Amino acid sequence: MTPLKDHFIKRIEAAGPMTLAAYMGECLMHPAHGYYQQQAVFGAEGDFTTAPEVSQMFGEMIGLWLADRWTKMDRPNPVNLIELGPGRGTLMADILRAVSPVEDFSAALQVHFVEASTQLRAAQAEKVPNAQWHDTLAHVPEGPSLIIANEFFDALPIHQYEKTGGKWVERMVGCIDGDLAMVGGPCGPQFSLIDEAIKAGPEGSIAEACPAALSIIGDISERLNTHGGAALVVDYGYRKTAAGDTFQAMQKHAYVDPFTAPGEADLTAHVNFELLKAAATEKGLRAFGPAMQGMFLMAIGLGARAQVLAGQGDEAFSASILSDLKRLTAIDQMGTLFKVLALQPHELAPPPGF
Repeated sequence: MTPLKDHFIKRIEAAGPMTLAAYMGECLMHPAHGYYQQQAVFGAEGDFTTAPEVSQMFGEMIGLWLADRWTKMDRPNPVNLIELGPGRGTLMADILRAVSPVEDFSAALQVHFVEASTQLRAAQAEKVPNAQWHDTLAHVPEGPSLIIANEFFDALPIHQYEKTGGKWVERMVGCIDGDLAMVGGPCGPQFSLIDEAIKAGPEGSIAEACPAALSIIGDISERLNTHGGAALVVDYGYRKTAAGDTFQAMQKHAYVDPFTAPGEADLTAHVNFELLKAAATEKGLRAFGPAMQGMFLMAIGLGARAQVLAGQGDEAFSASILSDLKRLTAIDQMGTLFKVLALQPHELAPPPGF
């Protein structure tokens, strides 16, 4: 039994079932036993692989997209380059390398990481030593900002609801026969975020709400409306609001039971891009997308970049580059599951890739 599992069982026995959101939050971010306090969670040696870990080309393309936005913003100096949930710092390191030839841009950048994990902060400092770290976006200094969030929103805690016996109940984490399990409970106030069409769905329907995502989109919107800039959200999820259970746990690149070893598996849920887009536009921003990741990357030049790199090495190196290109863009790999959403004020010129 993991330390967190023992902690949860004792807590539930004393105080009753807990929301799925509370469970997710502690599993991922508990200061002593949380998943993101572990040494290795990304890459082949970890539990999952993100796009920046697949290939440097991903970060290079994002970097050039950000440089374009900066130019269209009339080249503010300084400008905040903010990454939410920067992992091991791989994406930012690739971005900074790609834009280094754009001297004025590189000189203007002030890199800020929004990261709560002390373990990951240490890894990030090795790759991007000049970054500044913050617990929340609100703590980042004011000013024109370029914001990137790659596989950040999928890790935010969700609430889940199920329609049973003609009524909706909240799916809670309880204790049955000395083990963690999903149980039903009364719906909390977050149920008001569920779309009315889904509430009218059939028996057995499952609905999800992520209040934290909407709150962060609100913070992004306020910053961009006040100071200017642009944000790019890349994540896996669905374009239109839909019912269904997307809560999942990943360990060693395989799906596992989310209640077996809390703190030792990554917990995520699919991102509702329709809600993110609606929340941003409601706050006055203009939204572009969500576009399929594969189409977006090819539109901003990934194919051409892959060809250049493939021509610089031997046959094995070229094959590796083309394999990475396929993994990032193919419809049966990351190309369609992952979506890209751009947010910016109305006065800024439309972004490339959409």
